[in-house]
Amino acid sequence: MDDIKYTLSDAAKHLMQTEDLEKISVAAICRQAGVSRQSFYRNFQDKYDLVNWCFEKLAEKSFKQMGVSCTLKEGLVMKFTFLQKEKAFFTQAFKSDDVNSLKEYDYQCILQFYTDKIENKLKHKMDRQTAFTLKMYCAGSITMTVDWVNKGMKTSPEEMADLLVGALPHSLEELLCEF
Repeated sequence: MDDIKYTLSDAAKHLMQTEDLEKISVAAICRQAGVSRQSFYRNFQDKYDLVNWCFEKLAEKSFKQMGVSCTLKEGLVMKFTFLQKEKAFFTQAFKSDDVNSLKEYDYQCILQFYTDKIENKLKHKMDRQTAFTLKMYCAGSITMTVDWVNKGMKTSPEEMADLLVGALPHSLEELLCEF
């Protein structure tokens, strides 16, 4: 089942090298991939769902490894390195402000990931202040990631990771930097 998803992903990435995501139709992705619209819709709800699936593959290889096989900084370096490697794709993907946009998906993804990590560490739900601080940090993190992408990814992945780790509010440092 993932083979068709990768085929559609490659087609979308190819098209996004020369066109804005907003202007690319599902039909164009299907033509590029050599598959039917029916095949597309069996796998994805829309083109944003496809983009978010691509991002999920990135997440599995980078920040979702934090606390499993790497530190917060190492996971962020992997994320930014992957974004840089797929520069054309992510530059287009982060431009969208659609309800199902990558910006919103990335925010929800990291917020849930960090929430789970913190609550597992605490062995209970976060208090209201910690939850608020985490939401604010995640929103800022996405804003700075999009800014980095939109400005050409000139700062190295290592420096971006250092900046984001350095921007952690003190109340989150001990909860996130120890895994």
